[in-house]
Amino acid sequence: LLKKMAIFSTLEEEELRTVASSSEYCSFRKGEIIFRSGDPGEELYIVEQGDILIYRETDKGEETVIARYLPGECFGELDLMRNSLRNAVARAETDSVLLRFPKKGTHLSEVLKNYPAISAQLLHKFLVLIAGRIRNANALIKENSPWIQELRKQVYSDKLTGLYNRTFLEEKLSDYLKDGESAVSILMFKPDNFKAINDTYGHQAGDTVLQIMSRALKDMLGEHDFGVRYMGNELSVLLSRSGAEEALQFAEKIREVMRNLDIREVTGGDDFRITVSIGISVFPDHGTDAATLIDKAHSLPLIGRAQGGDTILFPKEM
Repeated sequence: LLKKMAIFSTLEEEELRTVASSSEYCSFRKGEIIFRSGDPGEELYIVEQGDILIYRETDKGEETVIARYLPGECFGELDLMRNSLRNAVARAETDSVLLRFPKKGTHLSEVLKNYPAISAQLLHKFLVLIAGRIRNANALIKENSPWIQELRKQVYSDKLTGLYNRTFLEEKLSDYLKDGESAVSILMFKPDNFKAINDTYGHQAGDTVLQIMSRALKDMLGEHDFGVRYMGNELSVLLSRSGAEEALQFAEKIREVMRNLDIREVTGGDDFRITVSIGISVFPDHGTDAATLIDKAHSLPLIGRAQGGDTILFPKEM
């Protein structure tokens, strides 16, 4: 049953077993109330068999039908995501068997905490499904909901550096292009001498240097800028409202800041200067879709390093 549901469809067998262990079947007789308006929305239900009616009661005691759920369908997930009270009544119209997630006595926050990898997929799927049902999911889902905060942390953040990750960059850039931003720039940069850090001081030292670089990058970002760890030791910046000239100025600033980073805590007091090569692509000059812009910027740092490093390149200079 779980595998057939869109919410859980991306999970592997072992992950499905984990979800199953946090779920339980429950039976309801015809006419029995599953939840009432005002009850905590702490679980979702999947109909195994039966017929579930969702309705609201008017001041006159009349029923206004909102929805009906049949076998294979799911309900209650929006309240679960919003961490809100139920605003309708759910009643079994026939003898029904439902799968409840999470099971009684288990809170969703426990699942998020104990199974973060699975939780990221579940929460992302929740949001996708809900967004498909409503015009503006963010208007209905509380921005400070712990589930939404956990979703963003799991899906869009890089654990090592605290920057955004590649998924965020690809989706955010696509959103900007759809919205018709007048100018958007992507900067990609890699340390020219990162291998020397790993070889001399160890890979843990390399991770620490990435964290130091990331903190410095965060301090440089404006209100509409986003710092990203794209992959490995390659960092990125998404600059909205910025054309080639502004992107070049920002790249020069990055190069200067990275050159002057103090990493003596990593080198044991040795003086070590980091240099970076930076690639820049600009919409619409170098592409009109996210994949093209990212790919062009991504290809440039290695070329810059091969040319001696500590350089800034645009696609036309390849």
